[in-house]
Amino acid sequence: MSLQTQITDDLKTAMKARDRDRMGAIRLLIAAMKNAAVAAGRGPQGDLDDDEVQRLLQSEVKRRREAAEAFRTGGRDESAAKEDYEAEVYAEYLPSQLGDDELEAIVDAAIAEVGATERSSMGQVMKAVMAEVGSRADGKRVSGMVGQKLSPA
Repeated sequence: MSLQTQITDDLKTAMKARDRDRMGAIRLLIAAMKNAAVAAGRGPQGDLDDDEVQRLLQSEVKRRREAAEAFRTGGRDESAAKEDYEAEVYAEYLPSQLGDDELEAIVDAAIAEVGATERSSMGQVMKAVMAEVGSRADGKRVSGMVGQKLSPA
C-alpha cells in the first residue's frame, strides 16, 4: 500500500471515529499532496510516489514545528498546541529517526569517504550523509553533528 493511500485510508478511519482534530490535520495533508501533484503536472488526482510524500511530510512537520515555536513566542499556546499536534500526526507517517550512534557512524564514514579534515568540506560531507540517511534524520541535526566533527578541537 502506498503512503498516499494509507493517509487517505486514515482519513476515513478518523471520520468514522469522529476524531475532528486528526481529521482536520489529515485533510490539510491531503490538500498539500494534491497541491504537490498539481505542481508536478499530474493534476489534483495524480499520485505521488512514497519518496515525494515523505519529502512533503518532512516539509510539513518542519513548517508546523516552526509555527508552533512562533506561536509560543507570541504567547498563543493554544495555537502552538494545535501545530504541535499536526506535526505529531504527520511524523507518524515518516520512517523512524536514526539514533545518535547510528547517525554518528554514518557521519564518520562520510567524513572518511570525502577525506574532510576541516569545516570548509562540510558541504561535501553533508551531501554524502543526507544521501545515505534520507528522511531518517533531520538536516539540522545532521548539520550540527557534521559541524561538531569538523570543528577544531
